[in-house]
Parts: sequence; structure tokens; C-alpha cells
Amino acid sequence: MKQFLSKIASITLAFLVLFSTFSFTVDKHYCGDFLIDVSFMGDAGGCLGAISSENTIQTKKCCKDEVQQFKGQDELRLTSIDKISFEKQQFLTAFIISYQNIFSKTQVENINLNDFSPPETHQNYQVIYQSFLI
Repeated sequence: MKQFLSKIASITLAFLVLFSTFSFTVDKHYCGDFLIDVSFMGDAGGCLGAISSENTIQTKKCCKDEVQQFKGQDELRLTSIDKISFEKQQFLTAFIISYQNIFSKTQVENINLNDFSPPETHQNYQVIYQSFLI
């Protein structure tokens, strides 16, 4: 189960990195209040094919184009161990060494003492300590 969850988490993080760097443009063409064309790859077509050439001068006033750009992350910073200062390297090394075995599982042996009888007493402790229940 733990391996399955770690695989799901790694795939999710890979897709998150992929889609955070992915950018695209949506181009929409409206004639009046109606959406005529949507394009993800290039310019959206106009409404000139649907309207005769006589009315094109009048329709240019009511037609509009909307362009929405979704920009992803352009710069990815890759850090290497050489760029970390010496003090941070010392802290990281000490942290890893001190907490290396804190989360490891240890096996505990259950010792069963049901088969053994208590030791024999040769003295009467109530008489020695003079503690009697009355």
C-alpha cells in the first residue's frame, strides 16, 4: 500500500511540474454577443464567411477578438550541491546523521514467563517486617 501511494504521489508531482511549465493561448472571436469561433492553435476565424460582403463594413464594428494567454513557468532553477554554502552542508550532514535511525522499525521480542514459578521464600517476611493485617 505504501509503495502504491508513493507511486501515485510521484506521478502527480510529475504532472504538476509538466503543467506548471506548459503555456497556451486561447483565441475567441465574437460577432455581437455570440461566440463564433474558438482556437487553441492559431487565430480564430472571423464571421466574414457567414455574412455577405456588403455588410462587412458594418459588422467590423460589432465583431471583436479576445485573446487569453496562460503563461507557464519560464525559468526552472536547478540547484546543485556545489552552490550550497559550507555551513549548510555541515548542517545537512549533521541532520541526516542524527536522524538516520529515528524512523527505522525495531523488532521487539515478547518474553513469556508463564512457564516459570516464582522463587521460593525461606523466610517469613511478615514476621521480619512485623506487618500484619488486622
